[in-house]
Order: sequence, then C-alpha cells, then structure tokens
Amino acid sequence: MKNKGITMEENVRITPLHERHLALKALMAPFGGFDMPIQYTGILAEHKQCREAAALFDICHMGEFLLRGDAAKSGIDHLITFAPSALPVGKCRYGFMLTEEGKILDDLIVYRLGEAEWMIVVNAATTDADYGYISSRLLPETDFRNISARTGKLDLQGPLSREVLSTLLGEGVREIPYFQSRHVAWGGETFVVSRTGYTGELGYELYPSSNLVGELWDRLLSDERVKPAGLGARDILRLEVGYSLYGSDIDDNTTPVEADLASFIDLKRDFIGRDSLAAQIEKGVSCRKIAFKTSSRRSPRHHYRVFGNGMDIGEVTSGAFSPILGCGIGMAYVKTAFAKTGQKILVRSENVEIEGVVTDLPFYRGGSLRK
Repeated sequence: MKNKGITMEENVRITPLHERHLALKALMAPFGGFDMPIQYTGILAEHKQCREAAALFDICHMGEFLLRGDAAKSGIDHLITFAPSALPVGKCRYGFMLTEEGKILDDLIVYRLGEAEWMIVVNAATTDADYGYISSRLLPETDFRNISARTGKLDLQGPLSREVLSTLLGEGVREIPYFQSRHVAWGGETFVVSRTGYTGELGYELYPSSNLVGELWDRLLSDERVKPAGLGARDILRLEVGYSLYGSDIDDNTTPVEADLASFIDLKRDFIGRDSLAAQIEKGVSCRKIAFKTSSRRSPRHHYRVFGNGMDIGEVTSGAFSPILGCGIGMAYVKTAFAKTGQKILVRSENVEIEGVVTDLPFYRGGSLRK
C-alpha cells in the first residue's frame, strides 16, 4: 500500500498487506498505481460474485478526515451541501463540496461517529486538495485531521455480506441500518463499520487501522463465501445501479443540477454554491446527464460522441457491457432538449457506431441493497 500524499504530521508508516495481496495489487501499477487492481480472477466472475454471494474490495486508497469538537461553530456546515452538525450520532450521509459557481469539487460521505466526532470520506485523487480546501476555511482552533495514512478501508458487498460479517464481527452487525454506522471490536482494535454500498447490493464498509487491514482482508477471504474483486467489476456494478463516478460522470466542470443529483442538495440552508444551484434550477441548464442502453452487446466508452436527430449533442462519460442486462449501458451529458426518456441516440467514435435509447435509472433494480 502506498502513502496517499498525507501531511507530515499524519505521515505514519503503513504496514503492508499480505505478500500475496501486494502481488495482486501490483497489477494496477500500469494504470497509475492505485491500490485497487483491475481484476483478480476475472471481471465477469467478480461481478457475478458480488451479485450472488459476497465480494471484497480493497478501497484503502480513499481519503479520510476526522473532525472533533463543535461542528456547527467550526464552519464545516457551510462547506458541504448538507449540515454535518445536524446528523444524528451513528448516521452518515452523501453530499458534495462545491465552488461558488456550484461546480463539484468532490462528492463525499460524512459520518457522525459521536456527539463531537465526525469522519469525512473523500475520493483518493482529491484527498490532498480537499484537506487543504476544508482546513483553510475552518476556524483556526478546529481539531481537523487527515487520517488517511493510518486508516484502512475494505468494502464487503453482496447478498451474503451480512452473514459473513456477523460470523466474523458478531451479531451486532445485523443491526446496522442503511446509511448508519457502528463501532466494532476485532483484532485488538475498535473500528467503524458502516452500511452504505456502491454496487446496489447489501454492503458494508470497514475502517480498521492500516496496521490491521491486512489481517482483516485475509480473514474475510478465508470464508468460502467471499472472493476478492477489483476495479473492473466495481465499475460495472456501480454503473448498473446508476452511481456517478467522480472524475468521469461528475467533476469540477459539472454541477449537481446538470448531473441530475439535485436531490442531494438542501436549498433551504446556506452553503458555498447554493445561490448558483438555485439559479440553475430556476432558469434551467443547457446540458444534463443521461443514462442510456444500447441495442447490442457493444460497450460505449468514455469520450465517445453522442448524436441525436443527426446532430452532435454530447459525450459519453461512463460505459460498459452489463452482464445482468446483456447489453451496453452508459451515462453521458447531452443537450437538455435530448435528455428525455425514450430519446433515440447514436454513440459514435471513429469507426464505431452504437444505437441506443435514453432510459431511467437505475438500470438494474434487483439488488439486495436495502434488504
């Protein structure tokens, strides 16, 4: 595992994972060195494992921050599209940090771990920028730390994940509701276990220390119901349920309104970017994110152009072949006039042409997410 660009005071040594695991992770090196490999045994097999049993994802590259004290007075509420200080203890919530123009600096999940303790989980590529952005805008006396280097993250996803985790971590895991978290004792540590998910299946996120994460990884994989899964399967799984990926489907050039994510915005309160989003909702936007299915098994790809009624109307941001649906699926930004369910489109790149139709999300509705 590599250091994630942490500030000096938090730059602690990370104990490597098991040697076998490190060898598998090395597969990712040609793709920028993220901790997560593209695949272990095969993308389709890992996709099936998650949909039918339990798949284990190494997400240790994600960023984690810890805030202690009075969140309301710290200024954090003004930086996020919901108020972290208003979360009940044990709850977590998805939202955004925005520019004044309403552009998405990052999407994130905030956990309220205690009466005066919050954890913020951010994307790997934006960890350093997010930490600098937040810390420079909080009151100077705020206790705000980047704990990414000493925090591991494993995601166990799939319909059998509850059974697996309760066997290892105790029956209390069964009592964790959707988008809530608990502290769990195991391996001589107490760490956070939450239930949110990124695949459309019942799923849990585990946040042991970086010293314990390798042992936990191996113990989970010793259960015959669990197999490791990589980035390839994860991308298809999240796309099938319509989750946006930062850096592809959303970024600092898009707003939650354009991305059809305005349901995660609370315009009744003040936050950076609020006025810009309110103006977009009132006046409308020139482009919107759509979901589409193709008429064949061919996969649309990032940056393919989208055509409607013979006109170039936009660009694909994510695309893949869906093993569940048996066809290509994707997301794209198109001119608003073409962002209607049932609109026929043509996805094109050089010699590739794929017919498609705009559809509603999610593509796949049969998951175990809320069971």
